[in-house]
Amino acid sequence: MKKEMKEEGDQNPKELLSGVSNLRRAIDLISFLLSISHSIKTFPVKWQSIRNKLEELYSGLTTAENCNSGENSSLSSLISSILSTVGDCYNLARLCLQISYSGRLLMQSDLDIISVKFDLQLKELTGIYTAGILTRDCAIVVSRPGPSATREDMKFYIRDLLNRMKIGSTEMKNQALIGLNEVLKEDEKYVNIVVELSEIIVVLASFLEFTETEIQEESAEAISAIVSFNSCRSVLVGAGIVAPLIHVLENGSDLGKEKAAKALQKLTENSDNTWSVSAHGGVPILLKICSNGNVSGELMCSACGLLKNLAGVDEIKKFMVEEGVISTFVGLSRSKDEVLQIRAIEFLQTMASGDQAIQMMVVKEGGISSLVRILDPNSSYSSKAREIALRAIETFCFSSMNSVNILMSYGFLDLVLFLLKNGEVTVQESALKALFFLSRISDESKKEIGGAGFIQELVKLLDSKSFEIREMAAEALSSLVSVPRNRRKFVHEDSNIDHVLELLDPDEKYGDKKYLLSMLMSSANSNSGRRKIAASGNLKHLERLAETEVIEAKRIVKKVSENRFRSLWSGVWHS
Repeated sequence: MKKEMKEEGDQNPKELLSGVSNLRRAIDLISFLLSISHSIKTFPVKWQSIRNKLEELYSGLTTAENCNSGENSSLSSLISSILSTVGDCYNLARLCLQISYSGRLLMQSDLDIISVKFDLQLKELTGIYTAGILTRDCAIVVSRPGPSATREDMKFYIRDLLNRMKIGSTEMKNQALIGLNEVLKEDEKYVNIVVELSEIIVVLASFLEFTETEIQEESAEAISAIVSFNSCRSVLVGAGIVAPLIHVLENGSDLGKEKAAKALQKLTENSDNTWSVSAHGGVPILLKICSNGNVSGELMCSACGLLKNLAGVDEIKKFMVEEGVISTFVGLSRSKDEVLQIRAIEFLQTMASGDQAIQMMVVKEGGISSLVRILDPNSSYSSKAREIALRAIETFCFSSMNSVNILMSYGFLDLVLFLLKNGEVTVQESALKALFFLSRISDESKKEIGGAGFIQELVKLLDSKSFEIREMAAEALSSLVSVPRNRRKFVHEDSNIDHVLELLDPDEKYGDKKYLLSMLMSSANSNSGRRKIAASGNLKHLERLAETEVIEAKRIVKKVSENRFRSLWSGVWHS
């Protein structure tokens, strides 16, 4: 192995070059030096640092080769300097490969000196580009690494893009950003490399302040892709990305605003970042966007999501209420764009959760009618929209009798009954939950529910394939039959008690049977209920549970037995 390394290190790179320009010579020598540097095993950290700088120089000089510099003395002088430093670096690489240096400390010092020289040359090259000495001469094609590329190849490509962003014309910058966005979408390894090369984050942040629309949009898209990874968010915030994103949100193109809003929405999923958005004036800008009927639905949706994240901070929430956000979002909850409508309802839920004053504001602004309209079977709303509307009704309506009365006046019970009979499983679950909360408000509400035809529908749902629906149906039914009027309806239907007893079969894995037992306990409070329990062929299931010391089952059996004894005694007494 050492022999091979020695042969590689002893090869004279100048033999590879003849009849080429100094610029091409520098590019080829750097490429050669990069190649052999990967074989160096000593001083790995220092050589990695030198390799990074060589890659930047390679990218910058390759770009220069595609530019028209004329007879520029500054560039010619820099290339001569780079050639000299690369030659010195090659000599050190050969010594490290052969492990033939005189001392470690001296070699470390020599490597540090080389590294500083490369730093200065990179700075000078950047200055030449910034001064406009190099102008674009022809189209630049950036070769993207293939699927099997090594991480080093990928990193080299990103460095190349970074250089083009830093030193290129507006068009070159835009092409580099397009290339960056392509790879960020393609492979998350590129995201890690971008975060590792933190300078690129700083460049992207600066691009958000550009007046060129394309640069702003592509930069915002790149940041949105990076911020999708939770581990990268602290790096972005640390690089000061929030203020430039808000600048785009306020002054950018419609597309730029959409991308900025998406990035900020993802960023504020971490509550630690919400204050940063507020501190840079983001809240008034977002409220203005949501009040503007002329912006795109995509932008409005992202703005809604972002405001929902910010509403978790009490001070920001209070400011939004003072600015009339409730009225604005009740209006958005009537939008014909279902996605926007859902976002608006979710925002209002977040605002109203645990806050009765805001719940009352939503009701006062007409929020209930918007939600009930979504439940209408003649409407074309999706199951997701109906689920969210039902959950929102729980939030806004069930803490106030006035709100409940308004809800009932819109025919809420008829709509819920229809959804229980015809809705998808997830909608049935939400409808059952809303029904259960409603039933807990008062005995009067239980009577209304029982009188609207729910009892038999709930009995049917005891056989649902969904465990959650079975449980909720049993719980709701248990609550309803605690009221005498509903209990009479339940007991009057001959098959109800027998069916509930059948579900108590210990050999059947029905789930928690406490609500079934509660129904039977309520039924056993009436003579007809006790008679039907005693006469059922499925009484044996209840008796088996009683034998296993299930207290509720023992109590019901005792009631039924006492009733049977009284009936027998009465018969004997009157015979």
